[in-house]
Amino acid sequence: MSELELSLFRQRSQEALKQKARRGALFLGVAAGYVKTGRDRIEKDPDQRVQDVLKLVFAKFAELQSVRQVHVWLREEGIAMPTACLSTAEGRIAWRLPLYNTVHNILTNPVYAGAYAFGRTMSKVSVEEGRKRVRRGVRRPLAEWDVLLKDQHEGYISWTEFERNQRVIANNATGKGSAIARGAARQGELLLAGLLRCGHCGRKMYVAYGGKAGRYHCEGARVNHGTQRCISFGGLRADHAVSTEVLRVLKPLGIDAAVKALDAQAGETSDAKRQLELALQQARFEAAHARRQYDAVDPANRLVASELERRWNEALQVVHRIESDIAAIEARKPLPLGEVERQQLMQLGTDLALAWSHPAATSATRKRIVRAALSEIVVRVEAEHIEMILHWQGGDHTALKLKKNGAGKHRWTIPEDTLSLVRELARLMPDRQIARLLNRAGKPTGRGNGWTQARVCSFRSHHGIAVHRQSEWAERGEIKLEAVAQIMDVSVMTALRMVRLGIIKGRQVCRGAPWVIKAEDVAAYRTQDASRCPLTANPAQQTFDFQ
Repeated sequence: MSELELSLFRQRSQEALKQKARRGALFLGVAAGYVKTGRDRIEKDPDQRVQDVLKLVFAKFAELQSVRQVHVWLREEGIAMPTACLSTAEGRIAWRLPLYNTVHNILTNPVYAGAYAFGRTMSKVSVEEGRKRVRRGVRRPLAEWDVLLKDQHEGYISWTEFERNQRVIANNATGKGSAIARGAARQGELLLAGLLRCGHCGRKMYVAYGGKAGRYHCEGARVNHGTQRCISFGGLRADHAVSTEVLRVLKPLGIDAAVKALDAQAGETSDAKRQLELALQQARFEAAHARRQYDAVDPANRLVASELERRWNEALQVVHRIESDIAAIEARKPLPLGEVERQQLMQLGTDLALAWSHPAATSATRKRIVRAALSEIVVRVEAEHIEMILHWQGGDHTALKLKKNGAGKHRWTIPEDTLSLVRELARLMPDRQIARLLNRAGKPTGRGNGWTQARVCSFRSHHGIAVHRQSEWAERGEIKLEAVAQIMDVSVMTALRMVRLGIIKGRQVCRGAPWVIKAEDVAAYRTQDASRCPLTANPAQQTFDFQ
């Protein structure tokens, strides 16, 4: 009976707590940034430093779109966060550099959106190796919270912004088994990682890198069912097509982005400086308070005076440290942009393609731009084409159709005209001369390098082109321009003029290549020239024969 009564008392107590929570009056703890007023009300902390640092967290998350990046930025800038907000008479707050969980809890706590929530976590009981195991603090979905009362107090953000932040955090989840989350932007050169969805099976697509180049592939069917992968294709052509479409759509917004970049450059360090200035004000107050305490004590009472003196010295050291931090921020503050730099930035705003390919633009920056414009891309591979449906953030859709690379083709492939040229030049000259001619003609290798004898030799071997032989010209009955001049007993320039005027038939593969003349054409011209009629119709005209 005693155990039954205890159980009933416990149930009644729990139900009383839930009833109070349904009224929004149960506060087991107060979040940082709020203080308790009365028995069932909370309001914003009157400390301006606390309010500003919390607003800064939400502002940086709206900019960086990542909890981890916000945490890293706060640590790099040395911005402390309030880790405890005690509703005591002194109203003291502990300031420390934030942990990841501190930032995450701030961004996911609905209290900062002006809402009262109860029952956001629960306990799970399981049996492991014959013993009961209780897991406490398991997060529940928003729809399963016991109590959610909106607009209960003044918030730091709106409820709409809070919901948007939760969607961003959920989308950034990587490796959580979610079929919807696209994951945070990760390292790598390919831009569409996390955005692609297979149009055949509906699963997310993954990235595989082989060196710098990579491929997109769907592994869901192979992992889950042991079958063949749905689709796989190279990433460079898809990235180029999508980035071109994104730049086309965002082109009208280029000027606005350039203006915002100017404003961001001016205020990049202002946030950190503002927090340090507020911390300096508080430190000076603490130092003044410590001094007043020291002045109020009897100097003869050394047991108390020595302790108050130590506290005063520590407060002064904190003031000196913060002043040094502010001076360091001022020292590394970038110089304001000059007129030339402003014009260059505005030019980049008018030409987004130039800004996109700028050496200072990293793949991480491009990924953020693509993710800001696109929510998802559905891909199907039909025959020799890649069909892509771009889903924009605003709800519009764009269809793209790309041609797949053929078997054995890659981005380092040399154009067909260069391949045909090398095939013909290999019948006319050795590899060293072919390399010189290709370099003069401005035809680089597939990787954009210049040609050498070794590269020409390797290229010929790969494409099955036979090496040049000295006897090939004679076997085909062909001679060079120098041989024509010797046979005709004229200078080389005269023989060249005769070939260019069509007096003697000849062909040239490309500019700079040797002229190829048939020996039989030269012999036929000489025979025709010997039987040519006199230059004048006068029968009395005599000719001279020089021996």
